[in-house]
Amino acid sequence: MTAARLRLPALFLALALALAAPARAAEPPYTALARALAGAGQGVYAVAEDGTVLASEAAARAVHPASVTKIATTLALLERLGPEHRFTTRVLADGAVAGGVLHGDLVVEATGDPFLVDEGAATILRRLHALGLRRVAGRLVVRGPLLFDWRRDPDGRALARALGGAIPSWPTAPDWPPLREAALAFGEAKRGERHAAPAPLVVYRSPPLLAIVKALNGYSNNVFHFAADAIGGASAVQSAARAAVPPDLRGEILVENGAGAGVVNRISPRAAVALLEALRRKVASLGHDLTAVLPVSGIDPGTLRERLLAPPAGRGMVVGKTGTYGSEGASGLAGALRTTRYGVVTFAILNRGVPVPEARRRQDALVTELAAALGAEPWPYARAAAPAFDQAEVR
Repeated sequence: MTAARLRLPALFLALALALAAPARAAEPPYTALARALAGAGQGVYAVAEDGTVLASEAAARAVHPASVTKIATTLALLERLGPEHRFTTRVLADGAVAGGVLHGDLVVEATGDPFLVDEGAATILRRLHALGLRRVAGRLVVRGPLLFDWRRDPDGRALARALGGAIPSWPTAPDWPPLREAALAFGEAKRGERHAAPAPLVVYRSPPLLAIVKALNGYSNNVFHFAADAIGGASAVQSAARAAVPPDLRGEILVENGAGAGVVNRISPRAAVALLEALRRKVASLGHDLTAVLPVSGIDPGTLRERLLAPPAGRGMVVGKTGTYGSEGASGLAGALRTTRYGVVTFAILNRGVPVPEARRRQDALVTELAAALGAEPWPYARAAAPAFDQAEVR
């Protein structure tokens, strides 16, 4: 059976519903389709590039958005920090270095880099090895907010383990020393004379923020919540999100967790679309489109890699953000289509109280039908050949 035949029942159902409900004659044109495929009372909102509302079902009801919240956090981070912002992590010697031994503590001055993981630790360790450091008589001391491997690491234990050789992805290139030679040995306590101003050894600068949010959105990484601390936390995300939408939508945005976890967050479908539009304007002002900050279906690794692949949607047709929080009955998909009829169409589907597999099936079915009806075309996008980690800097 062809994809076109598979779509006919849904289209006929939508037409029948529209004809059977004269009171709904003034509804946006694809609302009946949204109701038929996403479910009556399930939140759906879709808007054309010129502002024409194409579908609206329970669009003003704020529900748990799960990781669709990350659209708001992405926008807030870009607004407050800028796309080229790099988080800096400095490694210093609090003691004399002689004969390959630091007679004191290794100090890490952190600024909350949400993208400091094993690859970054490997880069730092390689640099320390090039400087001749082999052993730390003291311990690793943290100053400032340290995140490592997507978690808070306030005492530096996780980073110390990595610098001590617990790096599973150590490169094997000829210009890298073997891990067993580069790994640092740490002592138990500080030794030697304390320095008033520890001497800098390594300055590690994260990839630019634009590359970070793109990578984190792909896998819907919850380190976004900690990343928001760099701008004042979830309350700052909420303030930025509300400022980015029309006044009548501000009460439909509640953010207590920048990643979309917890039980408090609420966003309505129409507010989610307004946030997505604000993010689209922001990246356009930087010379990009949404593919620079959000994953593209069927192309980027992560939550959209295996979704929306069936014709006529197909690979590369949707750029957007998923959201899943099964214990709260929340599943969402917010994104954008490039269409011949309506320009860029932004949409949000926020299911509540629907089992996650069924919610995703409904979301994909509705987006697929909209893609066909609106004349959607793939985004002009090619995935970057090198991972975002390669954009980090070290000196």
